[in-house]
Amino acid sequence: MDIRYSTGKEPFKRMTTEELREEFLVQDIFRANDVSAVYSHIDRIVTMGAMPTSEKIDLARNIDPMKDFGVDYFLERRELGIINIGGTGVIEADGTKYELKHYDALYLPCGTKKVLLSSADAKTPAKLYMNSTPAHHAFPAKKIGYDDAKHVHMGSLAESNERTINQYIHPAVLDTCQLSMGLTHLEEGSVWNTMPAHTHERRMEVYFYFDIEPDQAVFHFMGEPQQTRHIIMHNEEAVINPSWSIHSGCGTKNYTFIWSMGGENRTYTDQDQVRTPDLR
Repeated sequence: MDIRYSTGKEPFKRMTTEELREEFLVQDIFRANDVSAVYSHIDRIVTMGAMPTSEKIDLARNIDPMKDFGVDYFLERRELGIINIGGTGVIEADGTKYELKHYDALYLPCGTKKVLLSSADAKTPAKLYMNSTPAHHAFPAKKIGYDDAKHVHMGSLAESNERTINQYIHPAVLDTCQLSMGLTHLEEGSVWNTMPAHTHERRMEVYFYFDIEPDQAVFHFMGEPQQTRHIIMHNEEAVINPSWSIHSGCGTKNYTFIWSMGGENRTYTDQDQVRTPDLR
């Protein structure tokens, strides 16, 4: 498991392109019959990915629970969110099976001891994107189908940001300790997400970008509002954003992204707005 340590505002201002990518960019998320895991000390979120093909794989395959988290099993004191962006997948959680079709999600609470991941068809494997945050209470496990999510249409084509925000693991849908996850799809002709920009001092956020064509890219903007930097994102890559940083992207074409948040609260609208003329 890759471990990333928190970078403060002052060091961030002096980081090179390579240093920014090494600290905040998450690549190689989906590997056949394997689980990737990046543990960030920013609110202790874990970003994971799995692409089971010919095998049924253990979620904690590359994790040493005692060494990495001081527990007997991975989700002893953590909760987990999963969104499937591939073919149909099957998740077995302590013996209960959940079938996740494309764009379906699953929430698993702390106390879940054994999680096994597989695909219904090895030729069209599931791509299970996951985030885990610390948890103190076991809420019920829940599958959230695409139709079960709360769909919020925002923006306009005139402002190049017409999009639908699909809220899966969200207070309007279910209870969790701190984890929130959702999927935002930009309409054709729209390229900006989350603009005007904002920060939220009480929560961090991870963006996972996908549906990016091979010859396209997304410019992800980070940093304090008056000290912005950017990271070039390609298909199926994630970026870790501290609470003090803006998190906004502009693509060379429309795309889709999953947002995941952890931290002090779960209030989706708890944001510190930044006027676009004030960005530097």
